[in-house]
Amino acid sequence: MRRAKISIIGAGNVGATTAHWCAAGELGDVVLLDIPATEGMPAGKALDLFQASPIVGFDAHLTGTNDWADTANSDVVVVTAGIARKPGMSRDDLLSTNAKIVGAVAAQIRDTSPAAVVIVVSNPLDAMVQRTFQVTGFPPARVIGQAGILDTARYRAFLALELNVSVEDVSAILLGGHGDTMVPIPSCTSVGGIPVTQLIAPEKLEAIVTRTRNGGAEIVSLLKTGSAYYAPAAATAQMVEAVVRDKKRLVPCAAYCDKEYGVGGYFVGVPVVLGSGGVERIVELKLLPTERAALDKSIAAVKELVSVMDRLTA
Repeated sequence: MRRAKISIIGAGNVGATTAHWCAAGELGDVVLLDIPATEGMPAGKALDLFQASPIVGFDAHLTGTNDWADTANSDVVVVTAGIARKPGMSRDDLLSTNAKIVGAVAAQIRDTSPAAVVIVVSNPLDAMVQRTFQVTGFPPARVIGQAGILDTARYRAFLALELNVSVEDVSAILLGGHGDTMVPIPSCTSVGGIPVTQLIAPEKLEAIVTRTRNGGAEIVSLLKTGSAYYAPAAATAQMVEAVVRDKKRLVPCAAYCDKEYGVGGYFVGVPVVLGSGGVERIVELKLLPTERAALDKSIAAVKELVSVMDRLTA
């Protein structure tokens, strides 16, 4: 049986670790691509990872390259390309720079893998997935942003720490944009089937929500010279698995919403069923008034971010 072809664009920490998770999980053959200026680096990482296969016991072919031809006809393309915000760099500078990088990547994907499902990880996430959709012209179901799984994982981890229970017993969902305006949904959060509101006091739950919103920033402050990559890569690999194995996973992703949730044509974090076709359907939840208000605020922030990006790239 033919193995899926998974191309990962950007061989930095997130991209290389995503390659690690995908190869170790035998999700398919992996191509790790980076820009020509990094000649040799993606090939070195791919070779190093392949040499782990006899030890760990996985079958996957790994290719490291600077040539887009090696990614041709991929089933899934993961986009991690872009720069991190540097000291003195404005929000608009970061947005403009990464929109240009991701736009160029999207054009290459469109030309080399026209049938691929594209998973965008680059930040600012909500704008970058919109940019990928604009440039590829792919059906919206085949362009997806990775944020909700990561944010939900952080939320679940913090809840488990607070309650001193297994993370496996914590079930939760978050909606909206990635970052400060993400919207945890307490009415859809439970621990061993028990509503979280019966286990954690409101003020403590709000503190956990705040920590979740700042989850990435907390890691940056601890690392000093980098940002999170283990959990973001694991979240991305879970999405890749859902696609290549047609898992029909119900997970939160940044998906294109038009009438859904009244969004009107933008990518926002919502529960979706993820399978071989990408987003196979969007699940609309009945939200409490406070949750709906928070989601509306988050949607407005996403629209503003995209508006600024469109102005900067016009």
